[in-house]
Amino acid sequence: MKAVIETGGKQYYVSEGDVIYIEKVDLKDNDKIVFDKVLMLDGIVGNPYVENATVEGVVVKQGKGKKIKIFTYTPNKKSTRKRQGHRQPYTKVEIKKIK
Repeated sequence: MKAVIETGGKQYYVSEGDVIYIEKVDLKDNDKIVFDKVLMLDGIVGNPYVENATVEGVVVKQGKGKKIKIFTYTPNKKSTRKRQGHRQPYTKVEIKKIK
C-alpha cells in the first residue's frame, strides 16, 4: 500500500517499510507515531483527507541536519558583513503500517 501523508506543513509519499525524515516531533526513540492526515491512499483521494485512514510509524531517532552557512554582505563603505550558521532539527521515522 502507498499513501500520501501531511505532517509539519509538508507532504510525504510513503509505503510500508520506508524511512522518512520529518520536521521535529517531541517524541523519544522507539515511540509510536500515528499520522491521521492522509491525503491519498492507493489512488483514493480525500477531500481534503481520506476518512478512517491512518499511517503508523516508529521514531528511529532525533537529530540535526548538516550545517548550512549564511553569509550576508552589503557592498557599501561601512563593510557590513554577517556570518551565521543553522542546523535544522529532524525526526527520523520508519513507516510500519498503513490502514
